[in-house]
Order: sequence, then structure tokens, then C-alpha cells
Amino acid sequence: MIVVRSALFTVVFYVTTVAYLIAALPTLALPHRTMGMMAKAWARTSVWLLRVICDVSVEWRGLDKMPRGALLVAAKHQSAWETFALLPLFADPSFIIKRELTWIPLYGWYTRKAGMIPVDRTAGRAALIKMTRAARRLLDQGRQILIFPEGTRSAPGAPPDYKPGIALLYADLGVPCLPIALNSGLHWPRRSFLRPPGTILVEILDPIPPGLARRAFMARLQDTIESATARLVAEGQGRSLPPGDAAAAAQVEEASVGRS
Repeated sequence: MIVVRSALFTVVFYVTTVAYLIAALPTLALPHRTMGMMAKAWARTSVWLLRVICDVSVEWRGLDKMPRGALLVAAKHQSAWETFALLPLFADPSFIIKRELTWIPLYGWYTRKAGMIPVDRTAGRAALIKMTRAARRLLDQGRQILIFPEGTRSAPGAPPDYKPGIALLYADLGVPCLPIALNSGLHWPRRSFLRPPGTILVEILDPIPPGLARRAFMARLQDTIESATARLVAEGQGRSLPPGDAAAAAQVEEASVGRS
């Protein structure tokens, strides 16, 4: 049954996506916020389809912790799900994306119109400098900059690999960094069309204030996101963390709250 539901969802998801892309063509001539409204409608529709067809619901936690206005957001990346499902959370988000996405017909037009920030991952430090300049310009417009610190999807339980881009953005932008943990990989696994039923857990964590040294920031960000993600994955799998890991996760979260 999971195979049938997953196959049906995949077909409906892509048909719906193409329909939205075509319907939104007139918004390319309008302010980017108008197109953003269409993008958020598509995101909500996709989340709804996933629930109706595959019985995959979403539980949002910590929404009261979200600051308003200009913001740097660092989210765990386990699946394609968060690339659209997080959109409606923010007033005017701009995602850091890989450059190749801008080459997709129709979709690429929208990424440019929406002010997404493409990164050429083969260009090294020059690409990072270009990224931070673009992020600064958009942040000055009051937008929220969203980045996946690992740069690519990682399966639940995989060792983290945080890239330097998030540290450069944090140092240059001088705004709070909002960490987000999730367990979407349990229900939208990478390199698989299967969508196992259950609840995707998303937790907004305590913002990290600006001004920390690079090493301190990276350590705090990774510890905060990874400990919360491990807890959400364990909860989603219907198990508890081992006593040692649970204690360590609790200490990290308590320390993060204390430093806020």
C-alpha cells in the first residue's frame, strides 16, 4: 500500500507543481512578493497532498521562538520536503540554493524572480563572497535568509558535515541565527520515492544571538541542531535515545537556552 500511495503522490505532486508553475507565469511581471504568495500556496498544497495521499502529517514546534524581520535561518536538510514546506513560515524568505536549480525550465525563472541566492559549488571562496554580498543586499530589504548548513541532504543518523558558508553569513550579516531541527528524512527519504506514513516533526530552536566567534558559533549551531534532530528522529522512530545520548542532548539544549 505504501508503494501505491507513494507512486500516486509522486505523480500528483509533479502534475500539481507544473500546474502552479504555469498558472504563476503572470506573476513574473509583478513584484516578487506576489509570486511568493503563489509559491506559499503551492507549498501548502504539497503538504496537504502528502497528508491526504500518504498519511504524512506535520507537527510544528517552537513557532513562538521565531523573531520578526531580517533573520538568518539554518535548517537541517534531510529531504526535498523542507525546500518547500518551510516557505510559509517566513514573511519574505530567500533560500541559498545550488546554481543548477536555476537551470530548470520555468522553475529557474521563479528562483531568480524570487531573489533566491544561487551558489556555484565549484567556484570556492569566490562563490561564498558573492553569496554573502547577495544575502546582505536582501537582508537590508528586511528579508529572511535561509540556508541548509550542510549544503546537501543527509540521511537521518548520518554524521553531520557543516560547511563554512553559514559561518561567513553569520559573521557578515550580524543578525540572530534561527536553528531548525527536523526528521523529514524518515518520511521523505533521499533517493527513494517511498513516503512512509507518520508525522514529520519540525522544531524551531532558540535563536543564536549575533557576535559569537566563528568556532563558538559553529560548535553551538551544530550541537543545537544535531541534538534536537537526534531527539526528533528517535521520537519519529518510536524509540528513546540511549541514556548517554539523551543526557548529552539535554545538556546541549539547556546550555543553549542559558546562553540566549
